[in-house]
Amino acid sequence: METKLQDFRQQLLDANLWEEELTLKRHEMLKTAGTINTDVYFVLEGSIRAYVNDGDDEHVIRFGYRNDLITALDCFISMKPSELCLQAIKKTRVLVLKRESFRAFMMANEDRMKFWLMSLEQLVFDQLEREKDLLTSSPKERYLRVLKRSPQLFQEIPSKHIASYLRMTPETLSRLKKS
Repeated sequence: METKLQDFRQQLLDANLWEEELTLKRHEMLKTAGTINTDVYFVLEGSIRAYVNDGDDEHVIRFGYRNDLITALDCFISMKPSELCLQAIKKTRVLVLKRESFRAFMMANEDRMKFWLMSLEQLVFDQLEREKDLLTSSPKERYLRVLKRSPQLFQEIPSKHIASYLRMTPETLSRLKKS
C-alpha cells in the first residue's frame, strides 16, 4: 500500500492541480469549528492536527505531516459545517486542492478510483482500531501501539498533542516514554 501511496502522491503532484501554496504560522488555523472547508491539503513541510473542542478540552483525531494529504473529511464528504478544526502545529507549508478538482482527478482513472476506495476503507479500518484501543486498552498499550505504528509521530509532533491523541495526560505520556 505504501508504494501505491507514493505513486499516487507523485501523480497528484505531477498533475499540477493545486490552486495555491500556503505558508502557515505556528498555531494558524486552516479550518475552525462550525465552518465548511472541503479543500484537500498536501503537506510539503511542517505538521497539522485535526481536532475537536469539548468545552475546555481539545481532542486530537489525526495528524498530517510531510507528504501527507489531510482534509476535514466530514466536510469533504457532506459539504456541511463540522466541528473539526485543522491547525498548523508549527510553521507549515501546504498545497491547496479544491474538492471538485480532486474528485475529477480521482474519477478520471479507474486505478486511482480503486486506490481512493482502498484508502477510504483503510481509513475506516484504522479509525475502528483506534476507537477499540481507546475503549479497551490501557494507556501503556495505546502508547506502544502508536509507537510501533507511527514512530515518526514522536519526532514530528509535540508530546501534549500526542497525549491528547492517545487520550491521556501529558504527564502519563511522559512516564510511559521514560519506562
